[in-house]
Amino acid sequence: VQLQASGGGLVQAGGSLRLSCAASGRTFSGYVMGWFRQAPGKEREFVAAVSWDYNSPFYGDSAKGRFVISRDNAKNTVYLQMNSLKPEDTAVYYCAAGPHVDRVVSTSNYVHWGQGTQVTVSS
Repeated sequence: VQLQASGGGLVQAGGSLRLSCAASGRTFSGYVMGWFRQAPGKEREFVAAVSWDYNSPFYGDSAKGRFVISRDNAKNTVYLQMNSLKPEDTAVYYCAAGPHVDRVVSTSNYVHWGQGTQVTVSS
């Protein structure tokens, strides 16, 4: 199983980025796909998640109103569109897959993790 995250980079405050997570190696039907982020010296934080089977997104407080998670089942890819970025959004962003839709915010739910992609927002 492989999750390949991409799309990070350097952007000015107020700008946008779209992260992608390409999944391979198994079927993810029944799984929830999540995005987390981790800034230096901080714990890994839940950002957003979406069920592979149902278009029911979940968002952490930091993402509500600014980020949109979506998935393309045909491409086995999950996206995170990030708008109105702030310097405090600077972090390494990880995608992950886990089996429990009712535990989307918990890192322990996720059994597969991507390698992370760096997002840096300058002020």
